[in-house]
Amino acid sequence: MTAPASASASSAASFTAPDGTRLAYRTHGSGDPLVCVPGGPADSAYLGDLGGLSAHRRLIVLDLRGTGRSEVPQDTSSYRSDRLVDDIEALRAHLGLGRIDLLGHSAGANPAMQYAARYPDRIGRLALITPGTRAVGVVITGDTRRELARLRAHEPWFPAAFAALEALIAGSGGDRDAIGPFFYGRWDAEARRHHAAGSPDNPEAVALFGAEGAFDPEATRAGLAALSAPVLLLAGEFDLNSPPGSVAACAELFPDATLVVQRGAGHYPWLDDADRFAAAASAFLG
Repeated sequence: MTAPASASASSAASFTAPDGTRLAYRTHGSGDPLVCVPGGPADSAYLGDLGGLSAHRRLIVLDLRGTGRSEVPQDTSSYRSDRLVDDIEALRAHLGLGRIDLLGHSAGANPAMQYAARYPDRIGRLALITPGTRAVGVVITGDTRRELARLRAHEPWFPAAFAALEALIAGSGGDRDAIGPFFYGRWDAEARRHHAAGSPDNPEAVALFGAEGAFDPEATRAGLAALSAPVLLLAGEFDLNSPPGSVAACAELFPDATLVVQRGAGHYPWLDDADRFAAAASAFLG
């Protein structure tokens, strides 16, 4: 999931989490800070500069523990989504910010929502980009994924990709790489490069992210119901990971939510149409 190198000015730095793990982050661009939590868990480099969003905000992109340049923790239970909330809070304190504008992509939206539920007064604005929804208990069915996938039936890669999807839904195996085209609005050379570079570099972090105790949807929903900060939920029209209908259901949990469905986009909307993505995100973030 590594995006092309950013043209904006960037730098790297680190801080120490409460348990002593050294965590890294990258900074892109200038202006008001926007803390970004990647999905995966995977090396945050795949976010790049979020399609030029760094021209509008200073992106502070966290490498989740055990990924990218961040250390592997001694306590591997700290890979759980709910435990990552402590890392986001430690980064806020390290940056000296009273409140943060927070962006979470994909699985990274789960700890971002858990953070907002735990620390609602420390959120300025919350942007959830093609978000995972496990933290709030929004379930995505196999039928939902099939229905969305069939919108791509005219694509030359569809038969093989759909067969792999059916096998995965049925639990009979299946090649996860083969469904890659479903996560992009265009299965072109750039998408192929992005997908080929995108395997998470720490399988243990992925396996333990949703371990027992990682999610308490009822408690998270209750916390988010009291969140006064504005929230953007941006879905990709063709995204099998975070279908628009599921993202819309998630939006209903917030008192002040804006739902945007980016036409022609998949799971990485800043790759499918950088200008459209940056315009929607920057209009919300200010």
